[in-house]
Amino acid sequence: MTYLAWYEAHAQKHSALVALLIEKGLDEEAIIAYFDYDNMVEKEPDFCLLYTQGKKCHEMEHLNCYLCACPNFRFDDAGLKRQGPYTIASQCSIGNGKTYGHDGIVHQDCSNCTVPHHTSYIRKHFDRSWRTIMRESPPRGVTS
Repeated sequence: MTYLAWYEAHAQKHSALVALLIEKGLDEEAIIAYFDYDNMVEKEPDFCLLYTQGKKCHEMEHLNCYLCACPNFRFDDAGLKRQGPYTIASQCSIGNGKTYGHDGIVHQDCSNCTVPHHTSYIRKHFDRSWRTIMRESPPRGVTS
């Protein structure tokens, strides 16, 4: 799956869940709390492939899944830039994490970064629209 295909699929899934929570009368704080990992595993098992495996994407005590992807993640399936013989397909705008290469393409490895999964970070960047929060991540011109 390409970055953009995942982004689009996740945006739709996130939007549908937030709309349902708003319809149920949840406010901003309650929506953020709903996205707690333990609650999501129980009530939204299809939201993430890792839920059914009982795994977390990041090992942390209070993982919040509202920002399943990070607003600091930049990607372009065609490549953000070239660096020598490598195509840089993704990177972190704040310089966290590390990278790994595969078939001449360099990808961001966010596994050791928990920045977007802390409730305080989510509160600071909260918007009911995941796309609004993530607006800097996809390639320019992608607005859907």
